[in-house]
Amino acid sequence: MGNLKQSFFAGIFSIFTIGVLTALTYKTELGIFIIASFGSSMVLLFGYPESPFAQPKNVFFGHLLTALVGMFFLYLIPLPLFLLIPLAVGFGVGLMILLNVTHPPAGGNPIIVIIGSVSIDYLLSPVISGSIIIIIFAIVLNRLILKKKYPI
Repeated sequence: MGNLKQSFFAGIFSIFTIGVLTALTYKTELGIFIIASFGSSMVLLFGYPESPFAQPKNVFFGHLLTALVGMFFLYLIPLPLFLLIPLAVGFGVGLMILLNVTHPPAGGNPIIVIIGSVSIDYLLSPVISGSIIIIIFAIVLNRLILKKKYPI
């Protein structure tokens, strides 16, 4: 029965969180709040909050670091895309592990950044603002509703 409860709340909070990010993006003039990798973050934060990869510092700094790496490669390394993308992903993954801020969904951020040719504003919105919203919702669900120790 515990798995059913966890599954239910993970699904509901994923709908709610991605719904809020989507509404902020498409129903306001505030900017972009959603990126594809946030969908994968839902699995960890709401399904497996006890995982080290689901902890707030990993979510926030994992997304930020890999987006920065993507921008570094996009703007400063003059290589064709078929080389640029794998190098950026590899460096991003390596840095997350080295700095102990691994968040597996963030491994896709360099791809998003490079393919989208994003501007520096992308760091504030959606990466930083979206990560903060996701973390707040994870604390609300896990600590206040499910009474779990989160963050660990």
